[in-house]
Amino acid sequence: MRNVNTLHGIVNFPAFFPDGTYGGVKAVSAGDLSEAHVDGVVMNAYHLYQKPGLGVIRAHGGIHAFSGWKGPVLTDSGGFQIYSLIRENPRHGEILKDKIIFRPDLKEKLIFTPEKSIQLQFAVRSDAVVCLDYCTHPGDPEDIQEKSVDTTIRWAALCKAEYEKLLKDYKYTADRRPLLFAVIQGGGSFSLREKCAKALTAMGFDGYGFGGWPLDKDGELVTDILKYTAELMPEDSIKYAMGLGRPEEIAALSAMGYDLFDCVIPTREARHNRLYVFTGPPEEADVTGAGFYKHLYILDDIYAADKAPVSDYCDCALCKGCSRAYLRHLIKTGDPLAQRLATIHNLRFYSMLMERLRAADRA
Repeated sequence: MRNVNTLHGIVNFPAFFPDGTYGGVKAVSAGDLSEAHVDGVVMNAYHLYQKPGLGVIRAHGGIHAFSGWKGPVLTDSGGFQIYSLIRENPRHGEILKDKIIFRPDLKEKLIFTPEKSIQLQFAVRSDAVVCLDYCTHPGDPEDIQEKSVDTTIRWAALCKAEYEKLLKDYKYTADRRPLLFAVIQGGGSFSLREKCAKALTAMGFDGYGFGGWPLDKDGELVTDILKYTAELMPEDSIKYAMGLGRPEEIAALSAMGYDLFDCVIPTREARHNRLYVFTGPPEEADVTGAGFYKHLYILDDIYAADKAPVSDYCDCALCKGCSRAYLRHLIKTGDPLAQRLATIHNLRFYSMLMERLRAADRA
């Protein structure tokens, strides 16, 4: 089994990190995450910089003490969120050669540089730090994709230099230090992906993420470019499929060689009353097929008096202690406990999926 030793524990691959943008996964506590066997959490350094602010996090000694989550934390640079806002409305700012000028409220001006993105993530004291990159839309023309690759390479070099500078004053041991990830851009161009990957791997990083939009116009994985990009990443590095995915996507990407996944899907679906259920024992699931799981929409009338647990194959707090009818009742009465229990369940489904994929790797 492949794994990595982080400042806050070992991560076994493949692994899934739910989204905890502002320092917490919605509706659940740090204890809930542990009981759901969550591998780690992804947080966003830029958003944490905004709320609650780095002063508050520093005063607690870092994001782990502040949030109560004791496991690994990966922080995203925030570049994607900034890029998305600028793309939506150019008045939000512009991307320059050495920095991003950003106006989040269209008034106050913030200067965001590669160096600052690393500084923010070190201030948070995360276990894995991601370089600032220039994200693009799949519909962007070739010249924008080329600019994205050139900028991403240049910024990665600046990020690594800042990382190595800050690491000198950081308490760590040789086998337990903050990991550093770079992001491979290039849109749908095989040649640009190769150019970006070659430049980044020459610099040397602990892991590499697939940057850009991974889905086509029909919402399906762009499997050819995803597979090719994974093949460009060194075999001894962590291969990160950023922002993905649905269970069947994770299974397919794991087969391509990707190790790490993150997404809002399980927690968001839980808040919309959609629960993930294995169609058979998880340890026997054929994750290469399409039918290894199903969705259960708990507000359907057929569950109004259903005494069964949400899943016979789950050991989460919801399935061990509540019936489908009771969860539906909690939702109908507006009890916030419903969101908590549903979220715990979906996160446990994802952690069991990771356990199944690891077992398949060992077979």
